[in-house]
Amino acid sequence: METNHLIGYFLAVVVGITLGLVGSGGSILSVPILVYVMSVEPILATAYSLFTVGITALFGGIQKAKVNLVDFKKVFLFGIPTILSVFITRKFVVPSIPTIIFSNQSFTLNKSVFIMVIFAIVMIFASVRMIKPSKEIVEENIKPNYFKIVCIGLLIGFVAGFVGAGGGFLIVPALLFLTRIPMKIAVGTSLFIVATQSLIGFLGDLRPEQIIDWKLLLTFTFCSIIGVFIGNSISKKYSGEKLKSGFGWLVLVMGIYIILKELI
Repeated sequence: METNHLIGYFLAVVVGITLGLVGSGGSILSVPILVYVMSVEPILATAYSLFTVGITALFGGIQKAKVNLVDFKKVFLFGIPTILSVFITRKFVVPSIPTIIFSNQSFTLNKSVFIMVIFAIVMIFASVRMIKPSKEIVEENIKPNYFKIVCIGLLIGFVAGFVGAGGGFLIVPALLFLTRIPMKIAVGTSLFIVATQSLIGFLGDLRPEQIIDWKLLLTFTFCSIIGVFIGNSISKKYSGEKLKSGFGWLVLVMGIYIILKELI
C-alpha cells in the first residue's frame, strides 16, 4: 500500500472523530484529504466525501440515539428539504457546470479548480462558525418557523451538494436558533440529517460513466467509522466547545491554503 494512502486512512479516522465530537466538520476535512493526500480528482472526491460522511454520520447518529440525543421530528423537518436540494444539485447542477468556466491568455479557471475554491470559501465560513462560541438558546413552547426552516434546509442542501459537504456546520446552528433545542441534541440530530442527505447526494452522483474505486472508498469510510466511535467516547468525557474552536482554526488555515494553492 502506498504511503500517501496510509496517511490518508489515518486522517480518515480524524474525519470520524470530528463528526462524533461536534456533529459536523467531517467533509471539511475529507475532501482536502482525498484530493491532496490521496490524489483523487476533485469532483470525484466530493462524491467520495458524501459517501464517507453519510455512512460515518449514520453510525454516529445511531450512537447518539441510544442515549436519547436525537430529535427525530427535527430530522424529518430539516431532512426533507435538504435531501431534495442536495439530490437535485448533485444530479443536475454539478454535471451542468462546463469543464472550462473562464479562460484568457493569462488565466484559465476550470471546473475542478472552481469547485475547490468554492469549497475553500465554505471552509472559511465554517471555521468562523466553529471558532465563535456556540450560543445555546433553549426556550419552551416555541412554535418553529416552518417556512424559514424549509428555506434554510434548501440552502443547506444546495451548499452541501455543490461542494460535497455534509452541511453539519450549517445544520447545527440552524437547529439551535430555529428550533431551540439543546446543543447535544442538535449534534445528534445533525448527524442523522447529514447521513441522509449525504447518501442521497452520493446516489445522485452515480452515473454509468462514473468510475469509483470502491476499495479505496470503503477502506477510507471504515477508518472514518472507527473515528466516530472515538469521537463519541471523547464527547462523553470532555466539553466539545474548546475542541470545536481548535478544529475551527485548523479549518481556517486549510481553507486559506487551498485558495492560495489553486489560484496562485
